[in-house]
Amino acid sequence: MSKTMTMTIGITGSIASGKSTVTNYLRKQGFQVIDADAVVHELQAKGGKLYDVLVDFYGEKILAPNGEIDRQAFSEQFFSDKTVRAEVSTLQNTIIRQELLARRDDLLQKHEVVFMDIPLLFELDYQSQLDQVWLVYLDPAQQLERLMKRNNYTEEQAKKRIAAQLSLEEKKKLADQVIDNGGELSATYEQLDDLLEEIRHVEK
Repeated sequence: MSKTMTMTIGITGSIASGKSTVTNYLRKQGFQVIDADAVVHELQAKGGKLYDVLVDFYGEKILAPNGEIDRQAFSEQFFSDKTVRAEVSTLQNTIIRQELLARRDDLLQKHEVVFMDIPLLFELDYQSQLDQVWLVYLDPAQQLERLMKRNNYTEEQAKKRIAAQLSLEEKKKLADQVIDNGGELSATYEQLDDLLEEIRHVEK
């Protein structure tokens, strides 16, 4: 098919800010969304490109009895040491970036607009590969409360996970568009409808 232009839009936020609410809505509107977390899980599955890298680094203590990576054990190891976390992230990020961009390029052959849901978008400098970045924003107090409730974390556990990323306030300064997800779902959807209408005008 012939196209006049294509657009790649990054969706980001922070843990428990509600990115899935936004991406699920985008899919229902017919848009293509690449889920970076899902891609990473594929790559970390037994036989995936990241599996051997992680097992070589951490050893069998991150494996479940069936030989797959135990996500809880891996998460505990990953977040336990900031220096180690940085080293492992470096090992993973090149492989993940190549896979995400390859999938984006493939989708852009068939679709004018592709969304990429990338939690660590700013931390890993994906913005240079995107036309726009939309931030799913939540008040920090709401974020902490939602994360504790969703994952059954203590306050200390939740704060550690949040501190591993740039704060939402810092991301807010870097984003092209900010979607406030702290109210009713209908309010979030209304903001998305307005942004999608702008995209449709650009496409024309």
